[in-house]
Amino acid sequence: MSDSDAVDTGENDVAYRVMTVESVTFELGDASPQVNLMEAEMPYRYLSVPIALPEAQALHNALVGVQGRRPGTHELTSEMLARLRSDIIAARIVRCEGGVFFAELDVMTPRGRERFDCRTSDALILAVRQNVPAPVLCAEEVLANF
Repeated sequence: MSDSDAVDTGENDVAYRVMTVESVTFELGDASPQVNLMEAEMPYRYLSVPIALPEAQALHNALVGVQGRRPGTHELTSEMLARLRSDIIAARIVRCEGGVFFAELDVMTPRGRERFDCRTSDALILAVRQNVPAPVLCAEEVLANF
């Protein structure tokens, strides 16, 4: 990996790779739906993250631009962020322990930058739901282990 392919966030020298949300799939033989991510640049590695069925539906709806009749939790949160003049800078997948992925949202607010620990599915859904979708970043260490 060249230095130009990684995003250096200045946080403990952790390198992050930019990912795209490719699809949400559910195979009948699998225990849960999968979010399929792919690196935006070479070597184009894939990462599949298991998520719960309601979040898979919410992510699918966000990807295709479907709004519910009444705002769901992610739609409400996105609207609140917009009205409070806060932007999601990035959704980061920071680590994976025992098959569980950990994420955080990096948010710029009028009072400064804030970071929130959250479920990976929530980070992805909220990133996609922004007026201009926020980048999805994955720690190089996570990608190297899959």
